[in-house]
Amino acid sequence: MYFDRRELPPHAEPVSSTDLKAGDVYFAVNYVDDEMLFPLVETLVFVGRNLEPGDVGRVYFQDIESYREGVKYGAHLEDDWAKFEVGSESDLSHIFSFERALEVLMRCSLRRKARGI
Repeated sequence: MYFDRRELPPHAEPVSSTDLKAGDVYFAVNYVDDEMLFPLVETLVFVGRNLEPGDVGRVYFQDIESYREGVKYGAHLEDDWAKFEVGSESDLSHIFSFERALEVLMRCSLRRKARGI
C-alpha cells in the first residue's frame, strides 16, 4: 500500500466556526504532553450552536457512538451514555476535518521521529 507524498502546511488548520455543519463529523486532536508527542483523537459530530437558552457563540459536539445510536441533544436522559462537549465558537483550535486532522497527526509523527520515539 502506498500513500501519496504531500507537503504539510506549517501550522494546524482547524475548522472555522462558519464551516461547521450539523451532522458532520469532526476530529478533536489534543495532546497529553507539552511537546505534542502523544495525541488524543476523538471523533465528534457537530450537533448545533446555541442550543440552550441564553447561549451566545456556543457550539455543541457529541460523541460519534451515541450519535449513531440515535441519542439526540435535549432528548437524552440522564442515564444515557452520550457525551456532549460544549465550547466557544471562537475556540476551535483543536477541531479538524478528517484531512486536516491527518495532517496534524503527520506533523506529530515527524516530531516523534525526531525524538526517536
